[in-house]
Amino acid sequence: MESLMVPIPTLEEQSRLVSILDTFEASIANLEAQLELREKQYEYYRNKLLTFE
Repeated sequence: MESLMVPIPTLEEQSRLVSILDTFEASIANLEAQLELREKQYEYYRNKLLTFE
């Protein structure tokens, strides 16, 4: 196990990877927020349809 070489990216490459992951995280948060809004919208229109308002 000691002879196994594990490459470690440079600090510049690590920063680039962190930036990419932060972008993905922000995108996921945005998609989750949009999904929540669509669910509320669905419930609103479903209730309107079921109550004939």
